[in-house]
Amino acid sequence: MLHEDIQTDLKAALEAGDDTRLSVLRDIKSAITNELVSEGIDTDETLPDEDVQAVIARLAKQRKESIAEFQAGGRDDLVKKEQKELEILENYLPEPMSESELEKLVESVIADVGAEDMSDMGHVMGKAMEEVGPATDGNTVKNIVQEKLSQ
Repeated sequence: MLHEDIQTDLKAALEAGDDTRLSVLRDIKSAITNELVSEGIDTDETLPDEDVQAVIARLAKQRKESIAEFQAGGRDDLVKKEQKELEILENYLPEPMSESELEKLVESVIADVGAEDMSDMGHVMGKAMEEVGPATDGNTVKNIVQEKLSQ
């Protein structure tokens, strides 16, 4: 299970003295514990892989937002730090869908839902995001949905 793999990797990073990896893994572990508490689950339990991936995807999204802000502020030192942390997080996520795969999926969802215009965007987005998983960026999906619904 992914939850247990993270714990094992955390111990390995501690032993290896890899401070960046250790910090990221501690962030993941802390976020998982917070998720367990918010779900009312004993913190000694493990989260299913899908839930762990959702937690990691949220952390990755935070890093991406930080990177954009630091780039806008000209803080290249912090951009590099956040990018390195993002790479570590992405190692625990499944591969995101390619753009062509996303387009096919969105077209399929639009047909299933019977969407005709932008007023159906929320319904299409909800259904599409259920199918793409946590590794795929929601903004990318949103852009494709907007493009397809405005045609």
